[in-house]
Amino acid sequence: MFKRSVVLLIAGVVVVSLVAAAFLVPGLKSKRSGGEKNTVAIIYVDGVIVGGRGQAGLLGETGGTDAIIKQIHQARDDAAVKAVVLRINSPGGSAPASQEVGTELKKLRATGKPVVASMGDMAASGGYWLAAVTDRIYANPATLTGSIGVYIPYANWQELYNKIGIRSEKIKSGPHKDILSPERPMTAEERAIIQVMVDDLYGQFVAVVAEGRKMDPARVRQLADGRIYTGSQAKELGLVDELGTMYDAIDGAAAMAGIKGKPVLKEYGKVSPWSLLFGAHDEASLERLFFRRFRQEVPLTAPLAMPEKW
Repeated sequence: MFKRSVVLLIAGVVVVSLVAAAFLVPGLKSKRSGGEKNTVAIIYVDGVIVGGRGQAGLLGETGGTDAIIKQIHQARDDAAVKAVVLRINSPGGSAPASQEVGTELKKLRATGKPVVASMGDMAASGGYWLAAVTDRIYANPATLTGSIGVYIPYANWQELYNKIGIRSEKIKSGPHKDILSPERPMTAEERAIIQVMVDDLYGQFVAVVAEGRKMDPARVRQLADGRIYTGSQAKELGLVDELGTMYDAIDGAAAMAGIKGKPVLKEYGKVSPWSLLFGAHDEASLERLFFRRFRQEVPLTAPLAMPEKW
């Protein structure tokens, strides 16, 4: 009887704490105040940029670019939203996922709503891809950005397999069906095929930066050797427009939209205490992405645009 009372007491405390957290946790409350007009929407891009729906939890799905694109559409369709700040904290991700989000950002800009990028700790590779399609880029002086380039990871584990006595065989429908297989060395012909793919994707990345930054493609290629830059360096090179915080970016977006005074802020993709407990976390880890790659869960047509020497 005593144990049952203790269990019920603990359960009651937990429930009361959850209810209180849902309304009182700082930073998770809505930043909306006042009227619905003159709103600046904030959309977050956190972690590795990967396509799809992300992870599913009891209270919904989080992570993956499908959620980001949904938020872009919501900002586009909300008449109160006059401008959008894309807050980026990402080392990059897959080229197709970055490209898909970038295309939707262009459509959003086409409606007349300015889109401003705000870089946090890092906005490299695919993160920079997204920033490059916005109207203006803000970075902190110490932000890590750039890493304009593409690579496709490959590992040859054949020697390890030989040492532990594993021999793998495949019945293939074509000579290149198991290209990039970690179980054998890559042939010269396969390397040439992959190099053509990388060059094609790199050309697409350079074109996005050249168009977005209004730079000569030849100049972009000079800067796009895969290296990362600090925010200050990127500003000097023309890869970002302003040095400033997220709140500077918000003020800049409001000014571009013609908003007088402080705008109403509307954050998309906020994580509730309930989702923290029962939902999936929205940050895909680099390690998880790599392991998915080796388990063949990531299609070979989804090369990565992450920093090569990260």
